[in-house]
Amino acid sequence: MEIRRATTVAELMAAGHLYDAPPREEWAADFLAAPGHVLLVAYAADGFPAGFVSGVEMRHPDKGVEMCLYELSVDEAHRRRGIGRALTEALAAEARARGCYGMWVGVDPDNEAALRTYGTAGAVAEGAFAMLTWEFGGGGVNAH
Repeated sequence: MEIRRATTVAELMAAGHLYDAPPREEWAADFLAAPGHVLLVAYAADGFPAGFVSGVEMRHPDKGVEMCLYELSVDEAHRRRGIGRALTEALAAEARARGCYGMWVGVDPDNEAALRTYGTAGAVAEGAFAMLTWEFGGGGVNAH
C-alpha cells in the first residue's frame, strides 16, 4: 500500500467509489484550490484507490491552527488491513508538518469501527458531544 496526497482532479475523481455521493469535477477542483484542504489516498498494490482521508485546517485567533479529520473511507474489500489507521496517521503527520497544534474528528459514539481505528492511531476520546447541522440547499450530498 502506498499513501499519496491527491493533487489533481483526476485523482479525486478516481477515488469516487469511496465517497458518500458521486464527486463533481468542479467541486474537486474547488477542494484542491482551497488553502488548508488535504486529501490523502491509499493505493493498493495494483494501483486501486483503496481508501482516503480528508482534512481541513481550521484557524482561530486564540488557538492557532488545528486539523479537522473531515472524512475517512476504506473500500469494503480492503477493510481490516490497517489502511484506516495508516491514513489517519498520515494525516496526523501532515498536520504536524503544517504546524498544527492538534487534530480532531467527530465520531458517533456507537461507531465502534471508527473509534477503534482512531484509537489505534493515537486519538483519545474526550467524551460524547452533540452535532447540530444547518442545511442550506447549496448543492451538497442531499441536494435534489
